[in-house]
Amino acid sequence: MSDRIALVLGGTGMLAGCASALLADGWKVVLPSRRPRFGLAARAAVVAAGHRPTAAEPRAREIAADWARPAELAERVRTTLDHPADLLVAWVHSTYRESVLKAVAPLLAPHAPVVEVHDSGAAHRVHGLPEPILDGHPTQQVVLGHVKHGSGRRWLSHRETSDGVLAAVHRALEGKPPSTHHVGDVDVW
Repeated sequence: MSDRIALVLGGTGMLAGCASALLADGWKVVLPSRRPRFGLAARAAVVAAGHRPTAAEPRAREIAADWARPAELAERVRTTLDHPADLLVAWVHSTYRESVLKAVAPLLAPHAPVVEVHDSGAAHRVHGLPEPILDGHPTQQVVLGHVKHGSGRRWLSHRETSDGVLAAVHRALEGKPPSTHHVGDVDVW
């Protein structure tokens, strides 16, 4: 069981760079997504790593997922796993966050680290950042903000988002204590 498996929820959009970096580091990556791009993350990682995986051993598996159907999502993921996932990176809309994370929890190795991603609006400006859902899994939380641009501001780019989340992934894999990471400027209410 030398292959490490990362489950990256929502990893084919703005987190594709994070998924690609994990692939380049030798991880198998399972990518449930509302809008899978079938092969984009895998192709990016193959180019970065400089080799092509055999058809018998694909390193990335993209799965169409509907956050409103967490049991179905978890079953689709379960059928792709050789063993429990060693890492969970999750960017799931706050409406579905709890049900989806609880559905995939049994698919994680004991004490597997979790990285939860929140946009600044979903960070519940009035109530603060939500508590981690998965007890027993050390959780790094990432809050995405914006970047000052001239006299205004802009949203983070895909690369800035992926780089910020990847920094939290590295903290999680190094066994650092759970913490909150702000990427860009986050409004404090």
